Amino acid sequence: MTPVIDCHTHRTDASAALIAVDPRQFAPQPGLWYSVGYHPWYDVDSLNDADFDLLEQCARHPQVLAIGETGMDSLRGADLDTQARVFVRHLQVAHVIGKPVVAHCVRTAQRIIDERRKAGLTAVPLAIHGMRANERVARALLDAGCYLSYGIRFNPATLLATPPDRMLIETDEAPASIHEVATAIADVLATTADDVIALATGNLHRLLQSANEVAIPQQE
Repeated sequence: MTPVIDCHTHRTDASAALIAVDPRQFAPQPGLWYSVGYHPWYDVDSLNDADFDLLEQCARHPQVLAIGETGMDSLRGADLDTQARVFVRHLQVAHVIGKPVVAHCVRTAQRIIDERRKAGLTAVPLAIHGMRANERVARALLDAGCYLSYGIRFNPATLLATPPDRMLIETDEAPASIHEVATAIADVLATTADDVIALATGNLHRLLQSANEVAIPQQE
């Protein structure tokens, strides 16, 4: 079985990837792996307890390895207080069932760090997807124990400042393959795409294992 490499994608047929889906649209297909969550852009102000019950139900599915995409965005979506409440509810579900969280973060890094801390959920493993911010923001997230996931677009200085054991890779919604992402990252790190894939895959599996006890796919 192919190991999970891609930390975050919206491609519904992606293999070796965590496919991010809304719980209301969760229809797992054989051989694929998922994260489930309510994206902060889409009507999170209308979510109720039944929606979070559904989130927890879907999150317990054996093909779901993480919670997300959740998070906060200062440029789009509901007001930030609402987004913060929804983000914390995702953290609470992740804590209860023992799975990590994949988070969207646009100009809200400190708020995400603070909300996680105030909720007493700093032990919930957190990966920030689509990392493009500067080194200062990255340092704050790293100090809070976060993993940073890089796609085809990224800040080279931030990538270089990321400890090797906290780096993940992803395709998100970009047309680039995960190998193309790895190649772009390898060019900056002066290494090979194969080495980047091996490193990121190991990091992702460690992130998943740090929070849950489900059997994640291993290479035969």
